[in-house]
Amino acid sequence: MSLKKPLILVAERDPFMRVSLVRVLGDHYRLTFAESGRDVLRLAREYRPAVIIMEALLPELDGFQTCRQLKRMAETRHIPVIFFTVLLAKERALQAGADAFLLKPLRPEEMQQTIEHLLR
Repeated sequence: MSLKKPLILVAERDPFMRVSLVRVLGDHYRLTFAESGRDVLRLAREYRPAVIIMEALLPELDGFQTCRQLKRMAETRHIPVIFFTVLLAKERALQAGADAFLLKPLRPEEMQQTIEHLLR
């Protein structure tokens, strides 16, 4: 078994939420951050993260557009995507190809359980 922590790509612009995610997930995962939908697409191809956590409200390409593109590309379609947002848009996220949907605010246990489930 590898001792290397899985990498999670987080698309989140709010600095407070970024810090909160680092506090909750940093002991178990390596985190890298994206500011826009285009950044997510580029970083997903470059780093091949274990999971992507994505806000729906992203600049350039929103989370729904970004997720659809991720799920169309052979090199990224296998990466689980968690929508983590304030929008009540679960149906829309799932239609875009999301593997899980969590509403803000951050609930540490729920987030960790969702990630663990998707990594199995």
